[in-house]
Amino acid sequence: MNVLLFLIPVALLMGLAGLVAFIWSLNSGQYEDLDGAAARILEDDDEKPGKEE
Repeated sequence: MNVLLFLIPVALLMGLAGLVAFIWSLNSGQYEDLDGAAARILEDDDEKPGKEE
């Protein structure tokens, strides 16, 4: 029973840390362009700087 006195505050702190990280990611714009990142990975971009054919 004494272990609950330790685990409950630890669980609450971890939940608070997750909430703060989520709010930070929302404010920094990480969820604004979800489709753009998925499309950019499919683009074939073989051009390397300094390499001419």
